[in-house]
Order: sequence, then C-alpha cells, then structure tokens
Amino acid sequence: MNSLINTILPAGRAAVELSLFVLLPVMVVMLSIMRLLEAWGVMDWLVAKLTPVLRPFGLTGLGVFAALQVSFVSYAAPVATLAMMEQRGTSDRHLAATFAMVLAMAQANAVFPMGTMGLQVVPVMLISLLGGLVAASTAYHLAGRSLSTAEQFIDETLRHPVAENAKGVLDVINRAGAEALKIALGTIPMLVLALTAVAALRQGGAIEALTRALPFLDPALILPTFTKYLAGGTAMMGVIDEQVRSGQITASQVNSWAGLLIHPLDIPGVAVLMAAGPRVAKVWKPAVLGTLAGIALRSGLHWVLA
Repeated sequence: MNSLINTILPAGRAAVELSLFVLLPVMVVMLSIMRLLEAWGVMDWLVAKLTPVLRPFGLTGLGVFAALQVSFVSYAAPVATLAMMEQRGTSDRHLAATFAMVLAMAQANAVFPMGTMGLQVVPVMLISLLGGLVAASTAYHLAGRSLSTAEQFIDETLRHPVAENAKGVLDVINRAGAEALKIALGTIPMLVLALTAVAALRQGGAIEALTRALPFLDPALILPTFTKYLAGGTAMMGVIDEQVRSGQITASQVNSWAGLLIHPLDIPGVAVLMAAGPRVAKVWKPAVLGTLAGIALRSGLHWVLA
C-alpha cells in the first residue's frame, strides 16, 4: 500500500502542476482571444472568406469554424459545431469530411502548452492545416464517396455573444476564463490516472519489456505513443512533460513526433467527437480513413523538417 501511495502522490502533483500552471494560463489567453474575435465579428468574416476556398475539400462554413475551434480552443470544442451541422441538415459526406479534418489536426489544448516543452507552435499549426485539408479531401472524395450528399436547408450563421462596449468585453473574457478553468480542471483526473499508470508500468518493468519487444522504434517514443492512443492527448502531454523535465527526450524529438502524437485520433478523442450525434457517429469509418491520410502527411513533414 505504501508503494501505491508513493506512486500516486508524485503523479497527482505533476498532474495538478501541468493543468493549473501550464494548461490553464495558456487556455485563458487563447480562449479570451478566440471569444473576443467571435464577438467582434472577425470569425464570421474569416469563415465567409475561407469557405469558398475550402469547399473543394468538402468543407462548409461550419466546417471551417470547426477547424478554427480545434486549432485555437481544444479537440472537444468542435463537438458543438458537429452537432449543429447535423441538426441543420449538412450531408453525411460533408459531416465525414469535417470529422476527418478535426481528427487529423493538432488540438490547441496540447499544442500551446507543449510550446513550453520546446514544440515549435507556428510550424505545427501550419502543417496541421495541411493535414486537416488532406484528411477532409480524402474522406469526402475517396473514403466517403458512397455517403449521401443530400442536404436540407443549411443555416450557417454563427450565433455568439457580442462585445460592443467595455462591459461586453469583460463579460466575454469572464466566460472564456470560466471555460478555460473547466477545461483545465477536467484534465486533472485523466492526467492523474495516466501518470500513475505510467509510473506503475515503469516500476513493473512493462515499458522496458515493450521497448525490447519493439527494437525498431525509438525507445523514448514508445511510452508517449502508448499513453496517447489509449488515454488521449492530454495524458500524452503529461508524459512528454515528465520526460522533457528528466532529460529523457529533447525538443528536437518532440517536434519530429508532433505529427504522430498531437491530434485527437485516439480512443477518448474519437469517442467524444462521435457523441455529437447519431449521423456523426455513423460516418466514423470514412472519417478515420481520411484522418490516417492527413496524419501520414503531417508525420512525414514533421520528420523531414524537425
């Protein structure tokens, strides 16, 4: 029992520090900027300008907004947009393309905090956009070509608060801060469990055994990859943070693995996004196939450029 407690306490301390002292400040700033741009109409303008350009990739106006959400808020933020698209009559084929794009892109809740770990944020976001477009196009034109293209009347108006005076600006910032706090606090349980499990696997020799069984892989890559695909990007971020602090991996390695590790294509990510609605859940297979193409492109570019 003492050994279990001695494993849990350091993991809990690391999880709280990462959530409250790294993730929370970053998310407060990014969400405040995002919500103010929405309130001032900048996001509406940007979506209107980008939609005609991105339609050949299978994306609608709300699909463009989902891309901005995953890039500047979190992987879970597009759930509301996907639900809105389903309710407003977007076709299954466009839903699959948007779902694939979200799964293939780098989520803000991992990218910005990992900037403190040596991740080059701007290149990651640019490559993420390319990967998202490839994923959407693959899902729309190839993997999802047999899906229905029937659409009802689509209202793509984005409804959000306005900030016409100082009080309105303050209200938007306060709501963004509350949303950021909710995101940060929500990550703590998964981080504690993931870091505790990782410590237990290390002490039990499981990670060492897995490393010997997969000699063709970089040993430092095995643990964050295992954690990411089973427990999600936030848990992976906690493992990477621990490895960077202990000198087990370098900033160069973090950047070369970004395409492989920073995206919502994992068990928790797919489950959360599928919860947007029954039609979204129905198109998960073509969406995942499109996502694999986008992640392959991102992984290759990061490996070459890192």
